[in-house]
Amino acid sequence: MSAPPKKAFPLRLDPALYAAVERAAAADLRSVNAEFECLLREALARRGVKLEAPVRAKRGRPAKAAIDGEQE
Repeated sequence: MSAPPKKAFPLRLDPALYAAVERAAAADLRSVNAEFECLLREALARRGVKLEAPVRAKRGRPAKAAIDGEQE
């Protein structure tokens, strides 16, 4: 099961702002996209906007039984 598709849109930013977000993302071991999403969620939370928790895709290797159809 995969995560629902995300809305893609162009975003024009000042290069210095993008560089600052890029540095913050690297420090947090995130992509720039994930950093923007995190920053936006934090800003909305400070304003009192309630959002549902994001649906996260499952990570990692599937269980061995699921790979070769065997059960242990």
